[in-house]
Amino acid sequence: MRRLNRGLSSIQSIMTWSFSIFIVLVLTIVAVLLHDKFSRTAERSAYLSTRQIVNQVSFSLEDYVRSMSSLYRAIEDNMLADGEWDDEQVKKQLDTLLSSRDDIVSIALFDDRGTLLENRPAAPVRESAHITRQSWFHSAIRVPDHLSFSFPHIQNMYKGTYKWVVSMSKGITVYRGGKEMHVILLVDINFKQIELLCSRVSLGQKGYVYIIDEGAGNIVYHPQQQLIYMGLKSENVEQALITQDSYIDEYSGLKRLNTVKSVANIGWKIVGVSYLDEIMTTREEVNRYLVRVLAVVLILVILVSMLLASTLSRPIRRMERTMKSVERGDFNVELPVRGPLEVVQLSSRFNMMLHKIRGLMDQIVMEQESKRKYELEALQAQINPHFLYNTLNSVVRMVGMSRNEEVITMITSLSRLFRISLSKGKTVITVQEELEHARHYLTIQQMRFKQKFRFSIEADEEALSCLTLKLVLQPLIENAIVHGIEYMVEEGMIRVSAAVEDRALLLKVEDNGVGMAPDKAAKLLKGDGREKSGPGSGVAVKNVHDRIQLYYGFPYGLEFESEPEEGTTVRIRIPLIRDEAKEE
Repeated sequence: MRRLNRGLSSIQSIMTWSFSIFIVLVLTIVAVLLHDKFSRTAERSAYLSTRQIVNQVSFSLEDYVRSMSSLYRAIEDNMLADGEWDDEQVKKQLDTLLSSRDDIVSIALFDDRGTLLENRPAAPVRESAHITRQSWFHSAIRVPDHLSFSFPHIQNMYKGTYKWVVSMSKGITVYRGGKEMHVILLVDINFKQIELLCSRVSLGQKGYVYIIDEGAGNIVYHPQQQLIYMGLKSENVEQALITQDSYIDEYSGLKRLNTVKSVANIGWKIVGVSYLDEIMTTREEVNRYLVRVLAVVLILVILVSMLLASTLSRPIRRMERTMKSVERGDFNVELPVRGPLEVVQLSSRFNMMLHKIRGLMDQIVMEQESKRKYELEALQAQINPHFLYNTLNSVVRMVGMSRNEEVITMITSLSRLFRISLSKGKTVITVQEELEHARHYLTIQQMRFKQKFRFSIEADEEALSCLTLKLVLQPLIENAIVHGIEYMVEEGMIRVSAAVEDRALLLKVEDNGVGMAPDKAAKLLKGDGREKSGPGSGVAVKNVHDRIQLYYGFPYGLEFESEPEEGTTVRIRIPLIRDEAKEE
């Protein structure tokens, strides 16, 4: 969980999600605006398309009615020009016209009492036809010299013909044989042609077109005419009669768009019916398309955001790895100075900080080295006053006893001892000089302790030219005399030797004094052995041990080996360093 939280709070994650959410938010707003715009445009286009289709039907029907009106006038001119409608030439022309036009069912001429004067094709009128009761006859008589169109009806005037027709009729005054005569010219048009004009219209899968009469609101044409007659289907004719544009109604739970258009010269209205659920299909398609586009864009945005965030955060991750290396103590790393301006500036400043840290660390090392040298000099300074105090005590005592020759010998040894101690301010001297210093010290102490001990100094030739810290033997010899030999009844023996062993210089001080327990010898190097203060208290021995470790490191220093009544051996191990100048 913690790793997950760290991952979510990383700069890369924040940048990725911020970019993604921002761009998705912008895309969502754009998609909503586009959806509203597309939907309105689609609906407007659907309404306009329905209007155009209804208008086209209206225009086609008007053209057809106009062409039929022209045809009617041509028949009127040829048939009634001289009142010779029974002329053979006229009959031939009418027969030719009928044979060339499938949409004209019959042509007939009646007088104002309904008596048939001429008809083509020639056929007897049924007695039950009652011509004067026909609606087209009434229209022609009522408004003479005006071409009237009847409702679609079944032509039943002649035997054997029962076609759906629309009758064109007109009351005309002609002169025949010099007498004025009122006749009615009837031309029956096959309704199938009008039906074809309307049935070919497509207003979606469920839409259709129907025709009503503007005067009485009767349905002239309907694709489901039989259902209308059977009362199984109805139309909102009243609304269509008073509407000149479009309106929306509801039928069987479905909303419909009704577009109305009047047909000139015939008194009909064309009503186009479109179902809104089909129109709204366009909106749903737009919705699905926008959702798909939004999903694809979202995926691309996330991928681009991840790539962009990874690119921008890469210098930060590189800096994090470099900082971890510095945290582990590797200060020799550096950041590459490249990339955007901010990264270049940050990397440069980080590298400058590392350079400064390395400089400070070098300065600290130099200061520690200086401090170590100062501590070494301070420890050595503690030795000289202590030794001088003991030696001068001995000299004073011998002078008081008038032992002049011994005083001369002691003063001479003391002079040479101090000359070696000074060593022109050097801290390191040769083993030969250190042994010479030990010899003069032992001479002084032997005289001081009245020949209570003997001593010997031995050294390998190879060890004499090696270098050592000065004055490391004198405190150990003093310790051997004070704590090992001074209280012996017998004569003591001190052996000082120098040798090279295992690529190291080994100095050894041995005595056959009273010795001490091993645990007590081990405490000497910790500063808590023997007496806490005074001559031979062990402070000088620990000083020697500390000086060696400060100068040469912790692997070197003193080792004590002691047994009660057997004596003590102190070994000094220091690195093998030869005096190159002296060897040359």
